[in-house]
Amino acid sequence: MNDLAPWLVMAAPLALVAASFWPNAKEAPARLARVVFMAALMALAIAIAAGVAVALDGPLISSTWGAFGAGLGTYVDAVSAVMFALVAFVGVIVLRYSRNYLDGDPNHGLFLRQMALTIAAVMTFIIAGNLVLMTLAWIATSIALNRLLLFYGARTNARLAGRKKFIVSRLGDLCLIGAVLILFAHVGRFDYESVFSAASLWGEAAPAGLTAAAILIAIAAVLKSAQFPLHGWILEVMETPTPVSALLHAGIINAGGFLVLRLADVMALSTPALHVLAIVGAITALFGSLVMLTQTSVKVSLAYSTVAQMGFMLLQCGLGAFAAALLHIVAHSLYKAHAFLSSGGVIDLLRASWSMNPGGAPHPARFFLALAGVLAIAAGVAWSFGAGLADKPGVFTLGAILLMSLTLLVANAIDERPNPYVIARAASAAVLVAVVYFALQRGVETLFAGALPPAPALNAPIDLAITLGVIGAFAAITWLQSQLGRANASPMGQALYVHLAQGLYLNTLANRLVLRWWPKPLNTSQPGPRA
Repeated sequence: MNDLAPWLVMAAPLALVAASFWPNAKEAPARLARVVFMAALMALAIAIAAGVAVALDGPLISSTWGAFGAGLGTYVDAVSAVMFALVAFVGVIVLRYSRNYLDGDPNHGLFLRQMALTIAAVMTFIIAGNLVLMTLAWIATSIALNRLLLFYGARTNARLAGRKKFIVSRLGDLCLIGAVLILFAHVGRFDYESVFSAASLWGEAAPAGLTAAAILIAIAAVLKSAQFPLHGWILEVMETPTPVSALLHAGIINAGGFLVLRLADVMALSTPALHVLAIVGAITALFGSLVMLTQTSVKVSLAYSTVAQMGFMLLQCGLGAFAAALLHIVAHSLYKAHAFLSSGGVIDLLRASWSMNPGGAPHPARFFLALAGVLAIAAGVAWSFGAGLADKPGVFTLGAILLMSLTLLVANAIDERPNPYVIARAASAAVLVAVVYFALQRGVETLFAGALPPAPALNAPIDLAITLGVIGAFAAITWLQSQLGRANASPMGQALYVHLAQGLYLNTLANRLVLRWWPKPLNTSQPGPRA
């Protein structure tokens, strides 16, 4: 590969940065919109070309301008190539959407500039070739996002969200900086090649300090991914324009997951760090999934969905299923970007698809028969793909949860008046979903075999406890969802619904703590955090 090729990928974020400084943006935002959109298309073309080059000739790795491997440099392997293309694609979509969305707003040009700079920061974070540049881009992404969160700075919730995000981001920055310094102390250089080479030589004999670095990386990822209980800020980003929500939920929120995947060789050597990811991710996934069922606001429901999905992603990382986590990131990003950008038409969609609610629920015996059936299908198909509970717990766990979403379909097929044809179709749908899921997982593992550590077998009691606990908890949620109509009729059910609808009041508590220790008035006369 030509030595110039690794440097060409840096042209993608640079093009967006250059476009953001187009003159007379305030007077001619429409022209700036075209310029920024063309820069985003250029970045997407570079990302696609980089992906093709990686597929044909291997990773694009540049030398580093700086001492000890710190400075300007790029590292694009299969993992970063996929994420690079994903962010570039989402960037094109949200910038194109923004051309008309804010047309006529007096700050349209400023918004486009901030969006372009934010996308450029995320791209730099992904293609950075060393820990220092990656950390600087990580911080720049946070700064750029906070400016977007405060685009409508007169809104109280927007400024409150900015304050909470500021605090969480600074904690995450400190954790990441601490991890980078510990790794430098053990490796002697900052570039990825040196870090990965050292990790492969350490193996099971990794130095004690590596566990501290891995745990700090895990905490930084948790903070970046809006995990329980510091997730409250993401619920109030709805005060920003819709393109910001789409970019945040489809791209920026994945930075924590990408951090873990980028340093997966280091993380895989620290069992305590993986357990932190698995436990926090599992709790967050359960919490977000429960609360999401009670939300009446479309965007808040999508926000809790993102919290839960990021929990799933970190759970997969904690169980060692790094390739599965990458597939999850890509699928969730594309789905969530579409969901936010099309959220305005959800009422028309619901009206078009409305049908009378029979008000019933599957018979308990038939429900549990259906649940056992879909879990048996998941176990059987997983075994045929070599992804059973003992072999690949992370892959199996998400597959079992995915199949449980079809429990009500199967239960309704066998309820009241069973029909062999209907039952066969429902069972076939479950088998098809299972085959597609586990086939995709096998394909992703093969595709990223050289860039990510393989998923480990079940080798610790705590891993088994986490896996079975998560599957059992989501089985209970599936049962609860089938009984919502009946549960709301009882006083206890109504009380539970109210508490869940308020997110167990965690965000309210966070707001009080922030206002107690940061008591500046939430108005335009007292500027809030801009970083």
